[in-house]
Formats: sequence, structure tokens, C-alpha cells
Amino acid sequence: MSSTRIASIFRPDLREVRTLKCRLSITDVKHLASYNWIESDQPTIAVPGCPSLWSPPKTKGPKRVPNDSRLIFIAQNAFRHPESPLEPLFRSLYIEHPWYDMQQIDMITDRNNIRKLLSFINPRISSNGREPFTINVETTGNITIFCRSETETHVVLGPGEYRGHGHEFEKAYTRDQVSGSTGHYRIISYSLGDLKCIVRYETDGFVGDASNQNSRNERSDSEDILGMMENLSLSRFEDHSSSPNSSSLVIQKRGQQVTIHSTLEIKTRVAHKPIPIEEVLPQLWVSQTPNLVRAYHRRGTFEVPKVEDVTKATAEWEKSHDKDIGRLILLIKEIIKVLKENGGKAVVRYDGRSDSLSVSMGDRVMMLPDDLYVKIGI
Repeated sequence: MSSTRIASIFRPDLREVRTLKCRLSITDVKHLASYNWIESDQPTIAVPGCPSLWSPPKTKGPKRVPNDSRLIFIAQNAFRHPESPLEPLFRSLYIEHPWYDMQQIDMITDRNNIRKLLSFINPRISSNGREPFTINVETTGNITIFCRSETETHVVLGPGEYRGHGHEFEKAYTRDQVSGSTGHYRIISYSLGDLKCIVRYETDGFVGDASNQNSRNERSDSEDILGMMENLSLSRFEDHSSSPNSSSLVIQKRGQQVTIHSTLEIKTRVAHKPIPIEEVLPQLWVSQTPNLVRAYHRRGTFEVPKVEDVTKATAEWEKSHDKDIGRLILLIKEIIKVLKENGGKAVVRYDGRSDSLSVSMGDRVMMLPDDLYVKIGI
């Protein structure tokens, strides 16, 4: 694929944080939608789905967990729906909020993209340091869409290959709430400084009996439309647009909403290499995830893990990294500016070595089915 560089964005040029007239923080966090990927021959999601329930084994003491094996997802949305990895975000959002006004939004992205841009701003924030990355970007009207791009969307572990115990730990310590689920994804909105953002991310689970504590306000917008979808279970989604059959995505009406306050991130590691809280706080900050499990093992045998409330630690991290957050806002705004001045489609790349991002034009297909562009209002 040929590409032409149209701009370079240099890290040292992103220092004028004082020019920003906004809070250097995340505010006004709202849950919008959610879904689970379902194991199927066709790309299939369940809306609203439900994350797995944190449910440690009843037996006391350490527990042996097998090695991770077989299929491991790196970017499940791209693996299961390569023609449009972002389509499930929009479909689930419009199911739960049929009249949602996208024109109020500046940026739509996966959490992973924000984490990569933040690690470019300050490589010390990321445990991977200076890691190369690629992000496909498209501007439509006032909205800029950031689409994650990975060289590999999955790995298949063969006999004798070892990549830890993280996935098997989740199987042993959480309980699926949606049959056939292979991952739960959530869509939230918030203000990052003065940027209005929609962010999608995967959630490992939820804690407590939060499934019975959903607020009426959180459910009221979606109950009626979900009731109308009873007959759409196991059938293809049909949008009231000029291209109702333009998608191969199958949508099921299954699951229940869980509040963001109960969501959980799980990290596992060998016991002699503790996970510093500073290592995971950037990820938790981007998704505003309030609960964390850091589980440690010795040759696959895990000590009894505990759930940590990291709300205070995340707020303190945000306060101490306000300059990095300001530079992140400046970087996103600069990427959006370059796109709008150069046709609205580009690829952002970082080589992992230099102090600059390259923005290049290339021949790329549209990120979304035609009917969703109509729905967005472009």
C-alpha cells in the first residue's frame, strides 16, 4: 500500500500546555452501551451483554491454574469483524441510544489508541517503553475516528508454548453471564479536557451483586428499544436506512447492564515480579475502571487474590500527570487538525525510536458501513 507523509508531529513541540484553557483531566463520565462477542461462524455480538462475575473458587487457599493455551486474542474486534472493527461500537450504541447525537463528539476510539499516544508523550508511563504502533484515522464532519491497527489480531499457542496463566486465571476466578461469550466490551463517553470522547474497551469482569443494582436512569433509555429487539435475537441487524443489509454483523438481544462502578481489571504475574500500581494506572485511567485484581503465582499456583478499589490512586495519578495529559490533548488536536487539512483519512505511525509521529495519506477503505455514516449524520 503506497502512502505519502503529510506531516510529522514532534514530541518536543507538545509542551505548550499552558495554552489549553481547560481542565487537564477526565470529567463527565457516562456509560453508553456494551456488548459481548459470541463464538459463532458469523460475526455475532450480544447487546447489552454482560461482563463475567468475579467469583473466586470456594475452596480456601492457593489454587493451581493451567497454562494459557490455544487461541489468544490481541485485538478481538479486528479478528472477528475485520471488514469493520468499529461497527459493533456504533451498532450497540444506537441500539441502546437510538437518537444519540454524534455531532457533539470530537473523537471516537479504542482505549488502546489513547494508551499508545500517551506512551508516545511519555515513554516512562508504559511498561513497554518505546513501542512502535499504527493507528488508522478518519475524520467525518466534526468527528474523528481512531481505529486500532495491529500486525497480529490473535495468536494460537501450540503444545509447549508458554505465555502465562492470565486467561486461564480469568476462567477459574470469574463466571460467564452470557453463554458463548469470548469477551465483553463497553462504550463510555467523557470529556478529556475540552475534547468530547467516546471510548471502547474490554472489561475483564465485575464485582459484587452490581447486576442487581443497576440504576433506573441507566436502564430507562435502552429498555424500550431492547424490548422491540426480542424478535431480532439470532438475526441480522436491520437499520432504518438506505442500506439495511450492508453488514454481515449479527446482533442478539441478551445480557444485562452493569454499572461502570463495578467493573474490574485483572492482571496476573509470577510472584517474584510484583506489578507496580503505577504500571496499570494509565490503563485504568483511560477507561475509568475503579477495581483491580493483581494476582500472583508460583509455577501456576496462585495465592488468594483480592479486589482493590483504585479510584483514589487513579485520581492521584491523574493529578500528578497533568502535564502529560495536557500534551496528550495537544497531540490529539494536532492529529485532528492535520486530517481536516488533508482530506480526512490518514495513518498515524510511530517507529519506536524517534521523537516524532508520522501522519501519512494512503488508499484505505471506509471504516464503517454506508448506513452508519448516514446514521451519524455525515
